[in-house]
Amino acid sequence: MATIPTDRAPDSTLAFLRAGYRFVGQRCDRYGTDIFQTRLLLEPTICLRGRAATELFYDADRFMREGAMPARGQRTLTGRGGVQGLDGDAHHDRKAMFMSLMSPAAVRRLGQLFADEWQARLPAWELSGTVTLHTEVASMLTRAVCAWAGVPLSGGELDRRTADLQAMIDSAAAIGPRHWRGRLGRYRSEHWGADLVEQVRHGKLSPPEGTALRVIAEHRDGEGRRLPRRIAAVELLNVLRPTVAVARFVVFAALALHDHPAWRQRVRDDDAEAGQFVQEVRRYYPFFPVAAARVRRDFDWQGYHFPQGRRVLLDLYGTDHHPEVWPEPERFRPERFAGWPGDPFTLVPQGGGDHVAGHRCAGEWITIELMKRAVTLLTEVIRYDVPPQDLAVDLSRMPALPASGFVVTAVRRTG
Repeated sequence: MATIPTDRAPDSTLAFLRAGYRFVGQRCDRYGTDIFQTRLLLEPTICLRGRAATELFYDADRFMREGAMPARGQRTLTGRGGVQGLDGDAHHDRKAMFMSLMSPAAVRRLGQLFADEWQARLPAWELSGTVTLHTEVASMLTRAVCAWAGVPLSGGELDRRTADLQAMIDSAAAIGPRHWRGRLGRYRSEHWGADLVEQVRHGKLSPPEGTALRVIAEHRDGEGRRLPRRIAAVELLNVLRPTVAVARFVVFAALALHDHPAWRQRVRDDDAEAGQFVQEVRRYYPFFPVAAARVRRDFDWQGYHFPQGRRVLLDLYGTDHHPEVWPEPERFRPERFAGWPGDPFTLVPQGGGDHVAGHRCAGEWITIELMKRAVTLLTEVIRYDVPPQDLAVDLSRMPALPASGFVVTAVRRTG
């Protein structure tokens, strides 16, 4: 039996926070392998990257999600008791609830709501002179996804709800004030969501059939039980929060158009190339760095032993930049997706494997739809200038974003 290479440090938590998205990949390169073990938060942890590792990681017979996410992440990003931490029949039931929301028509409807919000903001952008794209897109996505989900949102609530959802996203791997802002955002949002669920259950609020709020509030598990109000709130936020997080991908799409201006015309002229561009943005730019699981029972893989209960991290960013999977991974080349077969274990910014039965993000189609809409809006609907600013993307900050949030000026309609 081969020995898994071991990181020398007694605990690598601080090193992980310093290296960020490159932590796993740097050590895999150092040891000449796609697997090593270390300690994170003082717990033994196996780290993996690559296609074979991704296929292994999403094998539900070998891995489980219960207890994999550190408590800090549950208190900010995901919440406690949500679909991300479930296994077996409980996961299949809860995942089916989410997948019922993701019909092609429903996904297109959310895309149209987002585009309508964008168009509605244009007069203010034209007057303001300076627009920070990330701030604006997050706000538009909050309003759009709430309307789509059947969640009432008064004008006075928009800024507060956007800030809380953003705080949860921004605190995913944070310490200090960012972490505490995320916890506060989580606390307030869960109370808000639980109150909405109770209003639906008591007939005080009647969201349209098929909307997320109604589906989640009325959902019953295999034994006919409703979700506890707090868990229902967590799952409602698991619709709203990831959608608002797509603001980061929209900003990265704008950054890619700025850095590779030849693609502005290409995405306008050819829908297939627009799709390739969106996929390359998802591959190339950092979203979330890793996914976590625990070994369900002892097993051996490629000569390495995985003991029961051991925490395992899959390097999402490293797999999306693996040279054996993606030739010239540090070059932005959308044409690599021409004829791409859609392998579920190679492009994994939102997880890998199967959407229906596995832990791949149910909202991936929403992400792609919103990004396509944004690319169309950025290239066909408006023109703008990009003034000098700090567009550096710090890979030690998780989740990452251009430092300036991508500022544009002199916004004007093309027509």
